[in-house]
Amino acid sequence: VAEGEPGEGREPFELPRFWDALGQTFQVTSQEATKLSLAFSRPPLPSAEDCRKLSEDVQNAILAVATVYYWLPKGQGTTLRKMVRDATTEVVEGMIQLTDTILNSPVESLSQEQLISTGGVWEACEQVSNLPRGEYNRAAVVSALAACLGVVKDAVEEMEHALVEGQDPYGDIMEDEELGFRGNRDTYWSEADRQLLSSCMGLMKASKACLKKVLAAVKAHGKADSPEQIAQLDDLADIANEISPSVDELALSMYPPVNPLAVRLNAAKLASVLKKVLEIAKTSHVCPPSEEGWVQFLTGAVDHNMNKVKNFTQGQL
Repeated sequence: VAEGEPGEGREPFELPRFWDALGQTFQVTSQEATKLSLAFSRPPLPSAEDCRKLSEDVQNAILAVATVYYWLPKGQGTTLRKMVRDATTEVVEGMIQLTDTILNSPVESLSQEQLISTGGVWEACEQVSNLPRGEYNRAAVVSALAACLGVVKDAVEEMEHALVEGQDPYGDIMEDEELGFRGNRDTYWSEADRQLLSSCMGLMKASKACLKKVLAAVKAHGKADSPEQIAQLDDLADIANEISPSVDELALSMYPPVNPLAVRLNAAKLASVLKKVLEIAKTSHVCPPSEEGWVQFLTGAVDHNMNKVKNFTQGQL
């Protein structure tokens, strides 16, 4: 499941039928996990015949989950497939863990590990109800973009909070005696640092605005009626996934002691990702002429802030 690729089925693919079947197989797997766990929750042990029946039922449930995942053809979009694959993998791994726990636990009583593993399978099986079921790949891409936006928003807020004038960025995590003299430059931002970091904050805010605008454009104009449209949505989701790690790397390099060259490098990486997102959005069907204004504005904002970062760090090269 983790590495295999579903093929294109011979029969016409019906998304509602797929979701029904996937939901049913996840539900059956959850029930089999409960049966298996209860059978080994107290003495006496199940008979050899009962064990054989239990293991057969578990295996059949897992094979059914994997089989239904393989119904989902590539043409439905890689973003949707990745979400379904991750949910399916979690169910299979959860059942493996439960089985291992039962094999390695004493049978005198229900162990805490067994309870946690059983709950883990239930939780994994419930994930199917959270999967985006809207218009094919479009709903999956909307969900992926919204998740990225949430992470970037948190990173921007955290850095804004740390940069409040006069605040010690390490005040909440380090005691005075650990650092000795509080005037240590390693724990504070200089005025030059703050000037550089304000441009980095500009890039981080541009990341948030970029994801917000792309998400709104996909919701307003995104379609999944043709292979080309599906592929364009997937491209947007793939490149947007690179924004959050790039924002995190930049944020980490902004904490004192600031190495201006490391900051410049991480800022350039983020700027490059943002330019790619904007370029892909601009050339896709989600950006009709009415959306071109914000693409142009954000491209300018990224360039402006990156040029300021370059100016502040020029003397370090």
